Amino acid sequence: MKPFARLALLTLPLVLAAAVPLPAQEIVVGQYASLTGSEATFGINSSNGVALALDEINNGGGVLGGRKIKIITEDDQSKAGQPSSAVKKLISSDKVIAVVGEISSSRSLEAAPICQEAKIPMVSPGATNARVTEVGDYIFRVCFIDPFQGTVMAKFALDNLKATKIAILTDVRNDYSVGLTQYFKEYFESHGGKVVTERSFSGGGTDRDFRAQLTSIKAAQPDAVFVPGYYTEAGLIAKQARSLGIKVPLLGGDGWDSPKLSEIGGSAIEGSYFSTHFSPKDTNPKVQDFVKRYQAKFNAMPDGMAPLGYDAMMVLAQALNAAGGTEGPKVRDALAAVKEFDGVTGKITIDGKRNATKAAVVLKVGGQGKGNDFVASVAP
Repeated sequence: MKPFARLALLTLPLVLAAAVPLPAQEIVVGQYASLTGSEATFGINSSNGVALALDEINNGGGVLGGRKIKIITEDDQSKAGQPSSAVKKLISSDKVIAVVGEISSSRSLEAAPICQEAKIPMVSPGATNARVTEVGDYIFRVCFIDPFQGTVMAKFALDNLKATKIAILTDVRNDYSVGLTQYFKEYFESHGGKVVTERSFSGGGTDRDFRAQLTSIKAAQPDAVFVPGYYTEAGLIAKQARSLGIKVPLLGGDGWDSPKLSEIGGSAIEGSYFSTHFSPKDTNPKVQDFVKRYQAKFNAMPDGMAPLGYDAMMVLAQALNAAGGTEGPKVRDALAAVKEFDGVTGKITIDGKRNATKAAVVLKVGGQGKGNDFVASVAP
């Protein structure tokens, strides 16, 4: 074979290889969530929502001109100390460019300073405590915050239930519960209501017997009892309250939003009310499409945490496209510029403090297997 022919054959594979474009590099995003432990339904459902969004994003061509997103998820086990370890691993070992998480305010507050220091944008699906985004300019959320949620439930108690006397039972170990109590009380008392007694407990499985607090509450004769904790305790509190003869409604926040609430509380929790982000009975076509796709993928009805996970992932994907790259400052600026994003949980606009301006809904607990009934929607 002549030398030039041999050279042509040797170089042909190189020419062909150069003509075939290499697959676009995946974009790695981290997620930390309570997949096990006392609040596991929060993490499981929000993570399911993220997974549903990821399917839609990647099947639709990905982001940034065809790049797929890969999610690496760490289980923080619903325990203090685990979120910081999870996020450090995601940032240092997995080299994630952004983080989605957490539902819990306390666990979000633990992880947020690490993301802020590393200049890695963090988008919380459901941490409502006002202090979460105050950590720094890389910390965002797609949910409303407790000053609004507390006001919603106080206004609902006054206007809808005509309650003028309220007892409050707060989880003092939970930043979410303490913040919600503060804002509920401020609005309720400034608008003519009276908090007749305040009692407390330590959540996370520490306290399981609430009868001493409930006996004191019964003696105060409230029109309703505000229990701004998580579903794990709310169901037990409802059972013990009814066994002591307390018949007035119990009120809560989005920490009640779990199918486990009715499993734990049974008939005792029926007829109580809580504020949250979403109702699967909402007739909005976008909501019904989400419910249909969620049921098809997970064979379950979504609670309020699932669409929050979905919206968090979709907002992050939009921000990546708007940023034109994965650099932390660019993604941060794009997240800060989100306006009127059409999410499953409503229109999302990120305000100057990196919080989402959006409506809340109030649901009435319908009991196990019955679902919760939509009662009211309250605009910002």
